[in-house]
Amino acid sequence: MIYCDDEDEIVEKINFVQDFADIGMYFERPFKTYSSGMKARVTFGLSMAFDFQVYLIDEITSVGDEAFRMKCREHLMRKRMQSDFIMVDHNLLGLEADCDYALVLVDGRFYRYDDVLEGVEIHKRILVEPGFKEHFLAQQ
Repeated sequence: MIYCDDEDEIVEKINFVQDFADIGMYFERPFKTYSSGMKARVTFGLSMAFDFQVYLIDEITSVGDEAFRMKCREHLMRKRMQSDFIMVDHNLLGLEADCDYALVLVDGRFYRYDDVLEGVEIHKRILVEPGFKEHFLAQQ
């Protein structure tokens, strides 16, 4: 995904990830030996080490202790100033603070809601109300 032959830049990125992940001496150990939390810290740090046009974010801000979650949030807010996010989260109401609009996927088709809470409500109703999905699709 990312190609770089500048050794100084590679070292800079590795140092950033090591500092961001804050897993101490474990950073030098094989990735397969990391706990799931350590893997999340390192992979999130790696994604923050680069500037992308679009970030796909899947509940990453719920990983780790409070200090790490705050660090993630701060980095995300800086990235948000120059990039777009596609966010997926089970904490649907928490998405309102971070999203400009909601996309609800129904039978392979996206439906856009400028009101995030409205999109969340439609999503919930499709999941739990018998017959609502069919009613929803008939209205479209």
